[in-house]
Amino acid sequence: MIISILTYVKPIQEVEKYLQPHNSYLDNYYREQKFIASGRRNPRTGGVILMDTTLDEAQKISKHDPFLINGIANYAFIEFVPSKVAPYLADLLK
Repeated sequence: MIISILTYVKPIQEVEKYLQPHNSYLDNYYREQKFIASGRRNPRTGGVILMDTTLDEAQKISKHDPFLINGIANYAFIEFVPSKVAPYLADLLK
């Protein structure tokens, strides 16, 4: 499992211009069951995406994000192996 941390490198006005294409990117990978959760950081300096992928696949997927393509945000990745989850998320341990 991967935690992807996005950090904006452009002003929020530029971020807003690419928000719709970024959301379409997210929707695509939710449909493919690669993304588990995503959202804005608080304060709004970037975002976080929880991915059900390998590190290699996460890095490849991120290259399709309009935020990365257009120089709006940088990605950092944290790989971890969940050993405990809430009961309703038990399938993540498989």
